[in-house]
Amino acid sequence: MTQASNQPGPLRHFLQLRDLNRDEIDYVLRRAALIKDKFKRYQPHMTLHDRTLAMVFEKASTRTRVSFEAGMYQLGGSVINLTTSDSQLGRSEPIEDTARVVSRMVDVIMIRTFEQTRIERFAAHSRVPVINGLTNEFHPCQILADILTYIEHRGDIAGKTVAWIGDANNMAYTWLQAAELLGFKLHVSTPKGYELEQERIGTAASVLSQFDDPRQACEGAHLVTTDVWTSMGYESENEARRKAFANWCVDADMMSRADPQALFMHCLPAHRGEEVTGEVIDGPQSVVWDEAENRMHAQKALMEFLLLGRLDQD
Repeated sequence: MTQASNQPGPLRHFLQLRDLNRDEIDYVLRRAALIKDKFKRYQPHMTLHDRTLAMVFEKASTRTRVSFEAGMYQLGGSVINLTTSDSQLGRSEPIEDTARVVSRMVDVIMIRTFEQTRIERFAAHSRVPVINGLTNEFHPCQILADILTYIEHRGDIAGKTVAWIGDANNMAYTWLQAAELLGFKLHVSTPKGYELEQERIGTAASVLSQFDDPRQACEGAHLVTTDVWTSMGYESENEARRKAFANWCVDADMMSRADPQALFMHCLPAHRGEEVTGEVIDGPQSVVWDEAENRMHAQKALMEFLLLGRLDQD
């Protein structure tokens, strides 16, 4: 059954973090905390009973698939999983046609793909909400989970400082959107040649500081976070990146320069000894496992919001 006729209010997509305003993000995070609390107490929360999620994977996934699939089942819905190898997407069907067809049969669609323009084209022809599970440019669901995790451990992130160490990738740009939307500072340190693109910074320049030395970026930070040096689709650059990023491994020295109560996050999978040492990721400041679990709870709240709008707290 298509959700178009049952949609409360205008159709909304979540293709990048700024598709929600600050108030809406705050609502989704509060709702995620409530949903997680019920989950931990084994209380059912099936607000999406009889709704169907289609997941479209053009990039491989572990956490995205498990978190969305388990989350939708926990909300009382069902899930259809599509990949390029088992659908017409792998046989050159225009993505616009796939969107037109699939969105007539399900209630919400999550896509994990390559260029942002690809998911934008899909959303432009979809009759139901489309969620970005990851693109080359943005990873908004991960940042929702990261902020939920920070709030759980340290409270409001507004006014704090987040240090991003490593590649100027989809995570870095989404952190930049989050900083501007939620009112915190972002320190970014990348090797020469891998910096943020000036034209993509835009009005977020007011919350951004860039550092040549990653240790300086960590000074006083309340959260230190990183990612693999070579994202999917850039494997041919692997060896060159290892050399360029050699001094950008988050280690105990970097963490010692951060605030004494600083947390460490990583969206996973992690390569110990490359972008982070085992001492840090497996140490007491690391919250990566809470962060990974919170993908599921944040996405449950997001799907609920996109399909049902705001609900009374229960």
